[in-house]
Amino acid sequence: MPNVPNIRSAVEPAAAAFLDVLGAVPDDELAAPTPCEDYAVRDLLNHLMYWAPYLIAAARKEQAAPQAGERDVDLVKGEWRLALKAGVTELAEALREPSAWEGVTTFGGVDLPAERIGSMALTEFVVHGWDLAVATGVEFRCEPATAKAVEGALAELAPQGRGYGVFGAEIAVPETAVPLARVLGLSGRDPDWSR
Repeated sequence: MPNVPNIRSAVEPAAAAFLDVLGAVPDDELAAPTPCEDYAVRDLLNHLMYWAPYLIAAARKEQAAPQAGERDVDLVKGEWRLALKAGVTELAEALREPSAWEGVTTFGGVDLPAERIGSMALTEFVVHGWDLAVATGVEFRCEPATAKAVEGALAELAPQGRGYGVFGAEIAVPETAVPLARVLGLSGRDPDWSR
């Protein structure tokens, strides 16, 4: 079982690190490849914008409004940067509430421990924050304590996620590597990936 207090305290710094990257993503890099197989920067942004309302609803133990499939909608248009910033901020705020971490909630039609939504959000902020940063040449600043919290979350999420194709096969990273590199390896990413 992951250390929930550590994961909970890491959500806001992770969201802030993600938002720093988001603010620096160049508008002319939306077609750039990312470490996520089959996702360009635009696809990754669309993914984040698509799933944010579902995570927010699950954190609040509410029902999210249904949408078409992720690949069937284009959310990266108009003021997309502001829209994604608002979604990330709202998710972090929802996870400030103790009730977001208690009991059971529903995500994707499945009941699961509410604390898992916090783990998922934390992982999205850090792993996809790094994805966007390396894809667009932006610096990603993730504190070691935040990365260690993600590592704890991924210890539980990654094995099941691999079964659903959410994460790639683990990439071996030396135990002496910095915490972020270990997180990336657990999530199926090569910490040395570059375009």
